[in-house]
Amino acid sequence: MLDAPRFIGSEIYRRSRYGTGHPLAIPRVSTVIDLSRALGWLPNDQYLDSPVARPDELARFHDRDYIAALVAAESAQSVSRERRRRYNIGCNGNPMFPEIFRRPATACGGSLLGAALIRDGGTVYNPAGGTHHGRPDRASGFCYFNDPALAILRLLDEGVGRIFYLDVDAHHGDGVQAAFAEDPRVLTVSIHESGRWPMTTLGGADGDKAGIGCGAGTVCDRAGGAARNLPVPPGFHDDEMAFLLDEAVLPLAHAFAPEAVVLQGGADALDDDPQSKLALTNRALWRVVAAVRHLAPRLLVLGGGGYNPWSVARCWTGVWGLLNGREMPERLLPEAEAVLRALHWRHSKGRNPPEHWFTSLADPTSRQPVRPEVRRVAALVLQD
Repeated sequence: MLDAPRFIGSEIYRRSRYGTGHPLAIPRVSTVIDLSRALGWLPNDQYLDSPVARPDELARFHDRDYIAALVAAESAQSVSRERRRRYNIGCNGNPMFPEIFRRPATACGGSLLGAALIRDGGTVYNPAGGTHHGRPDRASGFCYFNDPALAILRLLDEGVGRIFYLDVDAHHGDGVQAAFAEDPRVLTVSIHESGRWPMTTLGGADGDKAGIGCGAGTVCDRAGGAARNLPVPPGFHDDEMAFLLDEAVLPLAHAFAPEAVVLQGGADALDDDPQSKLALTNRALWRVVAAVRHLAPRLLVLGGGGYNPWSVARCWTGVWGLLNGREMPERLLPEAEAVLRALHWRHSKGRNPPEHWFTSLADPTSRQPVRPEVRRVAALVLQD
């Protein structure tokens, strides 16, 4: 059993970019590493360099022809029209870039290593992970591989019997749900913005409906694994997340009695993110982490979406601090502040960033009423 949480990172994220103009052309993991070190929260004995997942490891979930296509695309630095169409690479938000195989394979290597490390218990954080849209035979939604699915499979292979996967990204965790919809050992729960890409059709013609998620027209058996979905309206805020956590997520988790928890902690549900209309502060996501960290003896925390470099860095650094029992500073040390002031973002929100993006980790918060539509989501997901 691990004696302390481990942080898995890699320098590949410092130099690799998806390409100019892409939402992921921003520094994320490298900034979390730098900020955590500036705060004195990341000693060398807790940091591990991520391996690159081998094709044989990736083939536990992904088709070998698809893996080979990514390897070939990186080698040639180009992709044919046929492979572009067949594998959805080089198009539809999944661009051709220099490390098109190595970067996602490194994220998968980190999650696979994390799963192996917690086999006997403990906590691992891989902020580069969380690529939850990846499909066995194609890229989807900026995700070339699906590291959460690979990590869950590794845990199952290691003999872990019941795995609770919680996804708080603004976008539905469709790839992970599809991977385990028929496996009673895995319960996937996704809290995501209703009506946002990937516009998943859950439960047949009813669309993205709370509580439905086992495949078209199928009703889930709560005693089995399958899926639960909590689509939430625009403006979803901290008090509503706390409500869903207490009234739906934790009851589902306790009833499932997991042996391991895998948390996809996407930061694109934050109010400052340009890729959603949700309104959470980072405090809400930290509360989720705090609530699930003791549900099982094994915890793997991943990243996910997040397209504002300041909000991602502050949120995910706070997650690492929370996992280590650190107190959130009222004011950042000058070394930490310098990390944040060095960031640049071409988006309109980055032209005149507020001062607290440089000087603090925690976002300001306020109390707001829980709307009826959010209460209905909690009731429906427990009825299903």
